[in-house]
Amino acid sequence: MKPEKYSIILPVRNGGEYVKECINSILSQTLDNFNLVVLDNYSTDGTREWISSLQNEKIKIIPSEKSLTIEENWGRIKDVTKNEYITLIGHDDILAPNYLQVIDDLVLQYPDAGLYQTHFTYIDSKGNVLRKCKPMPEKETAPAFLKSCLTNAFDVMGTGFMMRSKDYDALGGMPAYPNLIFADMELWYRLTKISYKATSPKECFSFRLHQSTTTTTSDIKLQLAFGRVISFFVQLKKEDKEIAEIIDENGITFIHHYCKYLSHRLLRTPQHLRNGVTVELVIKKWRTYADELVPGNKYRPMDDTTIRIAKYIDSNLITRKLFLLFKRLYSKPIYK
Repeated sequence: MKPEKYSIILPVRNGGEYVKECINSILSQTLDNFNLVVLDNYSTDGTREWISSLQNEKIKIIPSEKSLTIEENWGRIKDVTKNEYITLIGHDDILAPNYLQVIDDLVLQYPDAGLYQTHFTYIDSKGNVLRKCKPMPEKETAPAFLKSCLTNAFDVMGTGFMMRSKDYDALGGMPAYPNLIFADMELWYRLTKISYKATSPKECFSFRLHQSTTTTTSDIKLQLAFGRVISFFVQLKKEDKEIAEIIDENGITFIHHYCKYLSHRLLRTPQHLRNGVTVELVIKKWRTYADELVPGNKYRPMDDTTIRIAKYIDSNLITRKLFLLFKRLYSKPIYK
């Protein structure tokens, strides 16, 4: 058996049946020089007991003594003992058997990269394939990566990325965004900036999409996280002239994408779960984000017909109820 080179980090709380599928996919890797570090966040559904029952020497469980927020649990990653390389995985995501082998080949081919990834597929709650991820270049610099993020040219998720443990720790680990929304985007950019990102065209993992609900991510936390990522971009503009030009050219595209996304998402959210957030308030707030990120811009959210319709529906109790009734009859996941 080869010395362990990789650590797969799995933060989990009440993983149910999904975590069983996830862990089985990890233990089925064709490359065996890895360990699995489980950060159990005070699970009460038998998750920890089931993992312990496997009695697998590759698994190390690090429990919490109390219930933690998702930010706190993921924050523990930088403090645990890890192998040279680490990858992070959500408890409902799945690795293909060749994931580590493909990553290992990528590391050997691009030994000086700061970040590694493979292509992947989106699956639904039952494991059915929804779609493939958007194509990514084999080699990408930090400026190119940021432009892709701003223009939604590819899919950025928290699973499937491989990095050096020392780089992850030096950057302070996963940034503590509310519900970790946009935290991965910032971290992947900073790691790519070390040198570049290398990506395999092979599809080696599956990211699970669930029906979007406020029980998993509140609208107010999404708004707070968006404010933080805008502040991050503003700081980047001050540090790098090339990055500033990319943000000035593409920042409004990023802002509009999420203004539209949250406006439509709010229509699915009952009033009592919104914490006072309305489509009208989102439109006003996103205008201020645009002014903060790209001063002198001419962004007008209401020029988008779908946002105008969302504002109209949201402004009237009857239209809101009719819309919610329609969505109960016809529902599908909201993709960002």
